[in-house]
Amino acid sequence: MTPDLSLTLSPTLARDAALRRLVQAFAAAGIANPRGEARFLAEHALDLSAADLLLQGRTPLGAAGAQALEAAAGRRLAGEPVARIVGAWEFWGLPFALSPETLVPRPDTETLVEASLRLLPERDRRLRLVDLGTGSGCILVALLHERPHAFGIGLDRSREALVTARANAMANGVGGRAAVLRGSWLDAVSGPFDLIVSNPPYIASGVIPTLQAEVRGHDPMAALDGGTDGLDAYRAILAGIARRPGLLAPGGAVALEIGYDQAEAVTDLAEAAGFREITLTRDLAGQARVVTLRPSLAAI
Repeated sequence: MTPDLSLTLSPTLARDAALRRLVQAFAAAGIANPRGEARFLAEHALDLSAADLLLQGRTPLGAAGAQALEAAAGRRLAGEPVARIVGAWEFWGLPFALSPETLVPRPDTETLVEASLRLLPERDRRLRLVDLGTGSGCILVALLHERPHAFGIGLDRSREALVTARANAMANGVGGRAAVLRGSWLDAVSGPFDLIVSNPPYIASGVIPTLQAEVRGHDPMAALDGGTDGLDAYRAILAGIARRPGLLAPGGAVALEIGYDQAEAVTDLAEAAGFREITLTRDLAGQARVVTLRPSLAAI
């Protein structure tokens, strides 16, 4: 028998009691981190800080609070991710608004930012970079936040994603050094760039139906589907660079996030495109997560 996972909250229920009800309901639904997700959702629905939720735990929800929290909890119990309900998520210690056309920033992608910063070690150097498939702009904004004299372009095929990325750049104080352009991979830009960075779609089309419902039901398909073998975007990016060597400035580099099993395949594609200095960076789980590339001297 399927358990009843609906949740009804009385306006007279204290906030801390309501939070306990949420934790119980989320645990019963099999949500992996019921306590953390319940607290985060309660803070959002009740418009409270973490401290306020703790210090004002005995305050009744009230009619508006009960309605807002009940609605948010219902969406989560129906399988919608917390980030989608809240409409924002944190990445690199910075807040990012989301839209239906953007992925939720993931901790794994911070490995891409870290690897990119190692490629650009001089904090005060003037740089040009481009983020391909920018989505929410989280990679672009994080890099500009860490390199205060850099200018960056966020490229995406989705107009809605670009609106979101632009708003996030402004909200995080780097809007004056960021531009957004609509286009497909490298076709819309001209170099030279000191860094070309991307977290492209890399999931094989046939694998998508096996993904968690929270992913396949709420993330934009264009940001997930990497074609039959998951490598279409890498082929397009690397071929574009090989075809137009002026896209990379002398000493410039490329940083690409990859799937856990794609290191060898992407390395082969990079070598075929003329890259000779190829480095893999692993994420916190020990999986190869980022490929960084520099061309041979003859190709520059």
